[in-house]
Amino acid sequence: MKTDVKLFSYTAFLIFIGIIFSYSLTTYTVIRLEVNQFHFFIRELIVGMFGIYLMWQISRFNPDKALNIMGFMLFIGSLALMILMQFLPSSLVTEVGGAKRWIKFAGISLAPVEFFKIGFIFFLAWSFSRKIEKDKPLFEEIKIFLPYMIAFLIVIYLIAILQNDLGQVIVLGITLAFMAVLAGSSFRFFFIITISAISVFIMAIVTSPHRIARIKIWWANIQNFVLSFLPDSFSNYLKIEKAPDGLQITNSLNAIKHGGFLGQGLANSSFKLGFLSEIHTDFVLSGIAEEIGTISVIGIIFIFSIITYKIFKISARSENKMFYLFSAGVALSLITSFLMNSFGVTSLTPIKGIAIPFLSYGGSSLLANSIAIGMVLMISKRNKL
Repeated sequence: MKTDVKLFSYTAFLIFIGIIFSYSLTTYTVIRLEVNQFHFFIRELIVGMFGIYLMWQISRFNPDKALNIMGFMLFIGSLALMILMQFLPSSLVTEVGGAKRWIKFAGISLAPVEFFKIGFIFFLAWSFSRKIEKDKPLFEEIKIFLPYMIAFLIVIYLIAILQNDLGQVIVLGITLAFMAVLAGSSFRFFFIITISAISVFIMAIVTSPHRIARIKIWWANIQNFVLSFLPDSFSNYLKIEKAPDGLQITNSLNAIKHGGFLGQGLANSSFKLGFLSEIHTDFVLSGIAEEIGTISVIGIIFIFSIITYKIFKISARSENKMFYLFSAGVALSLITSFLMNSFGVTSLTPIKGIAIPFLSYGGSSLLANSIAIGMVLMISKRNKL
C-alpha cells in the first residue's frame, strides 16, 4: 500500500503557514530582544524543513517493526529527560516562573513534554491493545485501569506540579479518557474517570494562586455577557467588582475584530507591536486573523479538520488494534490542543498556554507533531485508502 500523500501535503502546508507568520508576527519581538529581523523566521524555517523531511522519512519505515521502537524511545527517553531536567543546573535548563521546562544544549532548547505526549499515546495504544476487552464488569475495569491511573498521577506531578503546566496534562487526560473508550471500556467507567479527572484538575487550580488568577481574568472578560442572561440576584454572588487585568485577552479579541473578514494584509497588523507579547506562540490565531482575516482562519480550521479526519480514517481502517488506537490518540491530541488554544484566545475558556499544532512558533512542538504524523503515515501503508 502507498503512504497517504494528501495527509502529508496538508500537514506540510500548515507548517509553511506557521513559518510565514514566524516572520510576519515577530516585528516587535525582534526589536525588544535586539536580534536580527529574520531570527525567528530562520529558526522556524530550519525546524519546519527538518520536520517535513523527518515526517516523510518516518513514513517510509515498516510499521510492524519501527512503530514499537520509535514509540518506546519517545516514551522512555522523554520521561527520563523530564525527570533528569529537575536535577540539572540552571545553565542547562530554562525556567519559567521557577518551573524547569526546557533543556538547553548548543544553542538549542528542547521541551521533553512535547515528545512525551506522543510517547504516552503510543504507550497507551500498546498497552490497551493487549489488556482491554469489551463487556467486563465495572470492578474488573477498575482493576485493569488502576495502574494507568497511578501512572497518570505521576504524569500530573511531573508536568502540572514540577513544570507548572496544567494545560499539557489536560490534553493527555482527555486523550487517555477517549482512548480508553475506543479500546473497549464502558461508558460508565468513562464517566467515573472523567469525574475523577475533573476533581484532580479542580484541586490543581484551587491550590495554585496563578491558576486562580487566570480563572478570574477569564471570568472578568465574559461576566457581563453571561450575567446579562441571568437574574440580577446572581450578580451579587458571581460578579467580580475589581477585576484583574485581562489586557492580553482583550487585545486578542480586538485583534480578531480589527482583522475583520478579509484582514489588514500580510505584515500589516497592529496588535503585534507590543500589545500581544506572545502573538507568535500562544496567540498566533489572533495574529493570523488580524492580518489575513476571519475567512483565512476558517480555511485553516478546514485544513486542520481534513488532517484530523484523515488520521481518524487511517485509524478506522487499521486491523491492528495498536495501530488503530495510536492513530486515534494522535488525532485526539491534535484536536484537543487546537480547541484549547482557539477557545482561550477567543475567551471561551481560560488561557492554558497550549500551542496550536504546526502554526505556533516553537521547535519542540513542531518536531514532536511531525514525528507523530510520520508515524501515522507509516501506519497508513497498511490500509486501503
